[in-house]
Amino acid sequence: MSAASANKLELLQIADSVAQEKMIDQEIVVSAMEGAWAKAAKHQYGPDLDIRAKIDRRTGDMMLTRIRTVAENPENPALEIDIEEAREKYPDANVGDEVSEELPPLELGRIAAQNAKQVMLQTVRDAERERQYEEFKDRKGTIVNGIVRREEYGNIVLDIGRGEAVLRREQKIGRENYQRDDRLRAFITDVRREPRGPQIFLSRTVPEFMVELFRLEVPEIYEEIIEIKAVARDPGSRAKIAVISHDSSIDPVGACVGMRGSRVQAVVNELQGERIDIIPWTENSVELIVSALQPAKVSRVILDEAGLPCEVVVPEDQLSLAIGRRGQNVRLACQLTGLDISIMTEAQEMERRQADVAERMSVLMEAIDVDQVFAHLLVSEGFDSIEYLAACDVEELMEIDGIDIGIAEEVQNRAIGYMERQNRNSLDRARELGTEKALEEFEGLSPKMIETLADEGILTLNDFATCADWELAGGYVMEGGKRVRDRGILENCEITLEEARLLVMSARIAVGIVDAAAIETEVDQDEDISSNFPEEQAG
Repeated sequence: MSAASANKLELLQIADSVAQEKMIDQEIVVSAMEGAWAKAAKHQYGPDLDIRAKIDRRTGDMMLTRIRTVAENPENPALEIDIEEAREKYPDANVGDEVSEELPPLELGRIAAQNAKQVMLQTVRDAERERQYEEFKDRKGTIVNGIVRREEYGNIVLDIGRGEAVLRREQKIGRENYQRDDRLRAFITDVRREPRGPQIFLSRTVPEFMVELFRLEVPEIYEEIIEIKAVARDPGSRAKIAVISHDSSIDPVGACVGMRGSRVQAVVNELQGERIDIIPWTENSVELIVSALQPAKVSRVILDEAGLPCEVVVPEDQLSLAIGRRGQNVRLACQLTGLDISIMTEAQEMERRQADVAERMSVLMEAIDVDQVFAHLLVSEGFDSIEYLAACDVEELMEIDGIDIGIAEEVQNRAIGYMERQNRNSLDRARELGTEKALEEFEGLSPKMIETLADEGILTLNDFATCADWELAGGYVMEGGKRVRDRGILENCEITLEEARLLVMSARIAVGIVDAAAIETEVDQDEDISSNFPEEQAG
């Protein structure tokens, strides 16, 4: 390899050829050549020298120069030059300037030439990787077409035109087999810089892949007239999608199915026969659950205390259809709606209701010493707790057939007496656990609440003030796409989130954590702001 013997223009031709092959800028290749030549020159002239190479972009001429910095008292002769010596060649040189000295043409040996080649190739590879990363980093979340090139430890490597991408084993649809040169579509889940170059990761199992396939097949989705609100997939087997139309004249389900099922069938074929149920989206969670469990027929939906579906009752002959093979149907319905739902038959629901009534009857029979018939009468009329019996008006009890004022007062007195005994026992136990008097006398906390707090180690008013409202009342959280109950400390005391919030705020004011005057100022400001709007908007 010799600068003297090589055709000067051949260097530029090689640079252009490499740039086109690797799809990078020619300037990057030429700069790589210059870096390689400079490194080779250092190997011959000395590694401590600052040597730079320059290729003329028009003629291909190459020039090597040595760069030194002008200094008054040079400490490193390899990189610095005395100002007097510098001014002999460059009269205008000043301290701190850089001066260059042209070096004679370089004849490379075999090893030096090989090293220069490696430097150039590495620079080109780095530029190619950077180009690939810049090209694909903004394509994350889109579908890409590729050709299967090879398999590595169960992972499929695809040629995607200007780079390679990896379809990991766990991201393949289970029963798919790929052969070399097969054409494949997949979803880009991530593009990352890694030491061996940018890595493009693909998936055919994520729900987003199905969404993008429908976007390609259904023009109304692409044009955002129809929106896919939720997707649940069991890759390769079954999927459910919920769609909504922003144009009342367009049926979202029919548009996604297409004429004679042509649109949905195109997606099914791409997913190797994965069965797809398309349902209309609604904000009404009960209606959404009924649709999501199709093709099973639902008798009724039972709501929890938050007003959300928690149990679905189906006829006996619909149970296996609602649950699906290995629980697939109900599992996909839960994923689609984000709700944790259990399925039961009408007979099972009847048994559960009877057990609940029997439990409430048992509590009344023991607490106020009544027989089974009378306890059943009270529960059936809505008087199903001792607390309610003790707090209700006597007139409410007298509305029940067969109960006069004497019986009503006796029943209520027994309930009040029972509650008083329970309250005394709760306070005694809380005091044994170390509850302070300030918490015991705090308005809004019942003796049962105080005992429950003491069991959890909350013994002072300051402890109570540091609790969060949701920590006391409980609620629902999303875990793994499912709605899961988060039990609250005072949940058994039937406290609502709003009640818990007010109690905690009052406690914080009492212990000085929160300034009551500041809160009142904020409330006044909110009222002033709301008064500037029409009455129907202020709410």
